[in-house]
Amino acid sequence: MIELPTDKMDQLVKRFALLESEMASGPDSETYVRLASEYSELEDIVAKIRAYQSAMAERGDLRALLDDPATEREMRELAQAELDQTDDKLEALRKDIRILLLPRDAADARNAILEIRAGTGGLEAALFAGDLFRMYERYAASRGWKMDVISASEGDAGGFKEIIAMVSGKGVFSRLKFESGVHRVQRVPETEAGGRIHTSAATVAVLPQAEDVDIEIRDQDLRIDTMRSSGAGGQHVNTTDSAVRITHIPSGIVVLQSEKSQHQNRARAMEILRARLYDAERQKAADERAEARRVQVGSGDRSERIRTYNFPQGRLTDHRINLTLYKLDRVIEGELDDVIDPLIADYQTKLLTAESA
Repeated sequence: MIELPTDKMDQLVKRFALLESEMASGPDSETYVRLASEYSELEDIVAKIRAYQSAMAERGDLRALLDDPATEREMRELAQAELDQTDDKLEALRKDIRILLLPRDAADARNAILEIRAGTGGLEAALFAGDLFRMYERYAASRGWKMDVISASEGDAGGFKEIIAMVSGKGVFSRLKFESGVHRVQRVPETEAGGRIHTSAATVAVLPQAEDVDIEIRDQDLRIDTMRSSGAGGQHVNTTDSAVRITHIPSGIVVLQSEKSQHQNRARAMEILRARLYDAERQKAADERAEARRVQVGSGDRSERIRTYNFPQGRLTDHRINLTLYKLDRVIEGELDDVIDPLIADYQTKLLTAESA
């Protein structure tokens, strides 16, 4: 049987009740937003804890009924059947609560910057990058998230050489963070007369949106170049008169941003730069922790091949957890939960194992 830290659970329930009371007292808007944010973070686990406490009370009543020698046989059989069901319910709740009590990634609740770049494979790689972008676009829509394109460079035959977008909504980074890496596609290009299967790839990077307090960027560490630029147009690309290139000298990170507004160029480039620097710090910290215990799903390395999309067989394979699904058409249409949920479950299992070690 899984043991739970009852003292900690009681503290969470009391804190949740206090938040409810303080929110109902009519605080100012800034305080209310802060209280509501913490309330939202605790809502799921407190609901599980209350269900667990209710089931434990019910179990006590059933146990008392079974221990009473005056209980009739028919009533005893019903009580035993209910007790068995309650025990199963309690075990499931224990597992859920234990997972919800695991240390949380501080970035999980943040929005994310999604970067997709065509890799090896030429024109076909750009088309595949476009397919991946539309897959994430549909997935975002299905979860009620907002996706705003920050910049895009279209491929010569369609798709994208590179596209960067901001994804906003509840729990965005927690669900997209395992998408970083090399995505490989195997299919017959429309331009292939001989029907041969070609292999190409695109890289995906998912970065948590950084806040000003996360990263300090000094003006003297930046080199900012402005230049005239013209975009090719298209659904996600505007013709532009100027572009901004920001180089962060200590890290060597370069961000190029092209929009009609010079001011918007700089603001968006700085947002991407902050996210990349914040992600670099997170990766460094994760690598240091991994030396003591490895709990990541894959290494998070942008060069690691994480997934293969085999169109002739309708097969998707995630190589990190040996997951194979024969529903590629539906995944490409944005039904990503059947891929993401097992990745999260594997990560949580490794965390639980590491905690128990």
